[in-house]
Amino acid sequence: MTKKGILDRLQRGVVLGDGGYIIELEQRGYVVTGAFTPEISVTHPDAVRELHREMKNAGSEVLQVMAFYGSREKLNTVGYGDKVLEINRAATDIAIDVAGDELLVAGDLSTTWMWTADDNKSEKLVTDMFDEQIEAQAGVDFFIGELFFNLGEALLCADRIKTKTSLPSMITMSFRQDNRTEDGFTVTESARMLEAAGVDIIGLNCMNDPEHMLPHLREMREAFDGYLAAQPVAFRCTDEIPWFTGSTAFPDRLEPTQLTRFELGEFAKTAKDMGVNYIGGCCGCKATHMREMAKVLGKFSAENVWNTKDKFPMSETEYNRNLRENN
Repeated sequence: MTKKGILDRLQRGVVLGDGGYIIELEQRGYVVTGAFTPEISVTHPDAVRELHREMKNAGSEVLQVMAFYGSREKLNTVGYGDKVLEINRAATDIAIDVAGDELLVAGDLSTTWMWTADDNKSEKLVTDMFDEQIEAQAGVDFFIGELFFNLGEALLCADRIKTKTSLPSMITMSFRQDNRTEDGFTVTESARMLEAAGVDIIGLNCMNDPEHMLPHLREMREAFDGYLAAQPVAFRCTDEIPWFTGSTAFPDRLEPTQLTRFELGEFAKTAKDMGVNYIGGCCGCKATHMREMAKVLGKFSAENVWNTKDKFPMSETEYNRNLRENN
């Protein structure tokens, strides 16, 4: 039986994506701190496979290919540029294998750091890099283009997906401090121009925690009527520095800023209520966060059965619950 595609699923209700991979794998000791490149798909494929399994078990309905920052020039910075095709192909095969017949697999493209406005040479370079990643990720169900600070690069990514495939596209923008893209477009303008370009799912990912992403989401929801996506980070931001990479905790002192699973669950509820259609997580969102989001969104019908005893507690959970209730 052919599994339903992303647009069919969105038509039926909210779809739960997966969580963050690159920082989680860095914290597990597999990824180069700061560079955050995805060569792990060939150097330690089992680590990627295990994290996909964790996300699947937590209730994710989409697995994203672990090819973030997987473009040629970015991989050149860590000496893996000549393996761009191998890395993207390996990451795709792992995700497809774990997804099985139930979950969808999203191809992954991201900001290249090489795009410059009104520069034909830059546009040609970025076009070629997107194209080789798209070709190497053949077999996915749809493509996600993420972490775009420049609307021009996001539109180019959308164009390459549309040109090279017949698959649905999801493009997510990222905003730092002034609510404008690096090339000068507002949240509203970005959403409307992506919609005009034929992007199927438009939204936000990374940079902001739930508190600081929600205002942008409201603005996007008012700007267009199509499918809206949200994938915040699970690291606490501040009003002074509302993007997590601007904190002195980034890149390798983030643990004290970690949000709880319940904070992400509350975000999922709020996002659904405001009309967000695709809800997931980005950096810092672990399987525990995704499981709580899945619960809030009704993706789990019931918890495992646990026969507790009020009079004779059989665990610290029961003992301390009874202690609180009786005091």
